[in-house]
Amino acid sequence: MRATLAAITSAMALALMLPPVAGAETFTLEPTDVTEWKAVYARIEARDRIPARARLGGTLVELSVTEGDLVESGQKLARIVDEKLDFQMNAIDAQLQALNSQLVNAQSELSRGEELLQRGVTTVQRLDGLRTQVEVLTNQIEATRAERRVLEQQVSEGTVLAPLSGRALDVPVAAGAVVAPGESIATIGGGGFFLRLAVPERHAGTFREGDTIQIETDETVEGKLARVYPQIENGRVIADVEVEGLDDAFVDARVLVRLPVDTRPALLVPQDAVETVSGLDFVTITEGGEPVRRTVITGIHHMVDGKDMVEIVTGLEGGEDVVTNDE
Repeated sequence: MRATLAAITSAMALALMLPPVAGAETFTLEPTDVTEWKAVYARIEARDRIPARARLGGTLVELSVTEGDLVESGQKLARIVDEKLDFQMNAIDAQLQALNSQLVNAQSELSRGEELLQRGVTTVQRLDGLRTQVEVLTNQIEATRAERRVLEQQVSEGTVLAPLSGRALDVPVAAGAVVAPGESIATIGGGGFFLRLAVPERHAGTFREGDTIQIETDETVEGKLARVYPQIENGRVIADVEVEGLDDAFVDARVLVRLPVDTRPALLVPQDAVETVSGLDFVTITEGGEPVRRTVITGIHHMVDGKDMVEIVTGLEGGEDVVTNDE
């Protein structure tokens, strides 16, 4: 212990005896307001999360999407088949064939009736009855064709399409499953991605929409507080943060976010004004026109106007002249 104290004392004495760096300049140390940041976790979420639902009940015979796939709006995701519709269409086709045969026969009867009327063999009333029969059969055929178009529309609704462009977040079914109308086949997330965070309600009045937010990823990037929701849930305020180039590979992934919650005064000096000797930090000041090295305890770093500034916790006071290297 005595040897350690002696080494520290020697280092301090040596540092105090070191001459100042050539080409130095001074500035008066004044308190500067710095931002207090609160670290919270946010989740990557899609702005729109829409399920692609089945419009037809039946068997899922084809599924062409899995979790994580990128899809385009209107892209085919799955196909559902209801075999009963095929049987109904076959029955309608048979009805159409029968009605067409009856119509051909009725039209032939109408043609013969018109010839007989010209000869005076038949009556006008008989001819009107034949015309009515042709019209009835024609209308029946049109009605049956309309029923068939309804079935064709139902069959086409067996194709499940992507409701928007984005990424498939969840596919809860598998090929071969029996699905009901309205059941979700896949959930698509799109419309852009953002960070959603929950902050304790005691900080509700400390941030506003448009505030700059720091996001800790591989490197520190900045985002903008886009929306603060007015309803407090479970004692927390919900807010959305917009970030350019946000990685959407993992939706609901947690990301460390730092929020500005308060400001406080601090003494800041440029990083190059701090010298480290034998594990101790020194800052050179001027006293009576002479340079003196003062032992300090440094804090966290702050970026001020693009310059790296370090906070001095103890060792200096406001109003002192600090010597910095002019490089």
